[in-house]
Amino acid sequence: MGKLFGTDGVRGMANEGDMTAEMVLQIGRATAYTCKEHHAEKGTRPRIIIGKDTRLSGYMLENALTAGITSMGVDVLLLGPIPTPAVAFITQSMRADAGIVISASHNPYFDNGIKIFARTGYKLADELEEEIEDLVLTGRINNIRPVAQEVGKARRIDDAMGRYIEFCKNTFPDGKTLDGMKVVLDCSNGATYKCAPLIFSELGADVATIHAEPNGTNINDDCGSQHTQDLRTKVKGLNADVGLAFDGDGDRLIAVDEKGKELTGDQIIAICTKHYKDNGLLKNNLVVGTVMSNIGFHVALKELGIETEVSDVGDRCVLELMQEKDAVLGGEDSGHIIFHNYHTTGDGIVSALQLLGIMRETGKPLSSLAAVMDVFPQVLINVDVSEKPPIPEIGKLQEAIAEAEAELADKGRVLIRYSGTQPMCRVMVEGPTQEQTNEIAKRLANVVKATIG
Repeated sequence: MGKLFGTDGVRGMANEGDMTAEMVLQIGRATAYTCKEHHAEKGTRPRIIIGKDTRLSGYMLENALTAGITSMGVDVLLLGPIPTPAVAFITQSMRADAGIVISASHNPYFDNGIKIFARTGYKLADELEEEIEDLVLTGRINNIRPVAQEVGKARRIDDAMGRYIEFCKNTFPDGKTLDGMKVVLDCSNGATYKCAPLIFSELGADVATIHAEPNGTNINDDCGSQHTQDLRTKVKGLNADVGLAFDGDGDRLIAVDEKGKELTGDQIIAICTKHYKDNGLLKNNLVVGTVMSNIGFHVALKELGIETEVSDVGDRCVLELMQEKDAVLGGEDSGHIIFHNYHTTGDGIVSALQLLGIMRETGKPLSSLAAVMDVFPQVLINVDVSEKPPIPEIGKLQEAIAEAEAELADKGRVLIRYSGTQPMCRVMVEGPTQEQTNEIAKRLANVVKATIG
């Protein structure tokens, strides 16, 4: 039996494989059944929140999910296009029994996916995902059907966006505004296109917005947190104080300083970590990164006397380690940052507000704050693969890795891993110079192509 759930829910090409209307209907049915069994209070009709990003296939999958959930006697509350972290917040705020997001995050429009939150606002536990998976893949869910008068209803929640906007604004420092600050937002033609401009404008910023006209197929298309070239140009052209780029579902942030230079997620985390420590907010003097965090991140925090813990890649892994170590701040170089004092999941808008709050409280430009960390040259090459054999068992690749590590010695590192959501192998190399780092990364990527491409 195969698997439905990967490292971040169910994901694939829309209208194929696991992302057909038929399969999503079954996932909806199984999620509703599991909700009734484990989460719903006895004597009440369970409710599940559904939100989505701006992909064309979202209409199809939203209707399929709704049909599946209501067919199991569970009500559906529809939010429409809204960021993933908003669904987590609304699920908890409205005391719903679960929240589902229809999104493939930073992937192209032709992909889509499903993420499920528990009633607590945290991602659904592994064992419950496995139960849903088993119900669907064994076909057991087909034989569980309420009688007609017990089926659920669906309705739209009109004030969900307003609730989320107020939640985000309340994470900004008390007594502070963004008056006089010129901010450029890149909404990636995704889920933040409505709420982000309102949030920053209501806090007083002079807001210019790009890539905020979704048409169903332009989400993440050469824009957003993975493609900041337009944002960098706009920031310099407007002499703006800062540029903020979100991904398609709004849970990531990448920033651009007033000089038009892109900051990585690691740099944003380093800035926030230092500020938290300086203000007595850094619980246990600890921050959580991942195996993909830049060497410069660890060097900078060590110099500040701050401890770092390292998790596997993925916000779920980061959050689990944060909870285990009782940390308040953690995240990924990709811009997925978790402020656990405010939210149960990564939130690009909340992250941006924390960063701008630090700029306001310190009176320093972003370029000055970013000097807290030197970024070591890093090259990441994504190689499409036809299969995913265990990397330690690929002899030629192991030989190439050993050779590269010997060449870098203690001045760099190599990390090769598979994407958890795409048929892709990620080759990451950090080294003392850009030229050497490029050369080693290309060499390793060619070995990956030759062995498993």
